[in-house]
Amino acid sequence: MIKIQLVDDEPNILNALKRLLRPHGWEIHAYDNVESALSGLLEHDYAVIISDYQMPTADGVTYLQFAKQRQPNAMRLVLSAYGDRNSMIKAINQAEVYRYLSKPWDDYEVVAAIKSAIDIYELKSENQRLLDEVNAQRRMIKAREQELLRLEKDNPGITRVQRDADGSVLIGDQ
Repeated sequence: MIKIQLVDDEPNILNALKRLLRPHGWEIHAYDNVESALSGLLEHDYAVIISDYQMPTADGVTYLQFAKQRQPNAMRLVLSAYGDRNSMIKAINQAEVYRYLSKPWDDYEVVAAIKSAIDIYELKSENQRLLDEVNAQRRMIKAREQELLRLEKDNPGITRVQRDADGSVLIGDQ
């Protein structure tokens, strides 16, 4: 199941976001402080992490930088009432934020941004799974090649098969 982490110091914002996202079937974990959100990162693997930009104990970019180190594949979004250019640049450059959403938000925009982030997360996860599979196959092929080389060294000619014109295996010196 897709897990989404919400971090905002305002409980009414968290409740509004939970109401908005609940119908989509995602598992929503909402935190009203950075400290508990940090422990959530240790307990769960999130597809999407959405953080408020300005909170009392830490800014959202700093939190998302830590989240990036802990869960590099999670897609990170910033939600902020302060949409100045410098804060957006900081968020993008330092925490590799996928999207910057403004408060007040448009429901459709938030849901569309999260769906898009989930699609990218799932694509990255599938790519990693396929890469792991290819690497496992490469290791298996290398092990088989080494075994063939060992067999050939111990018994010269054992790995060479002689065939006749129709492809049948020839046994002996015929």
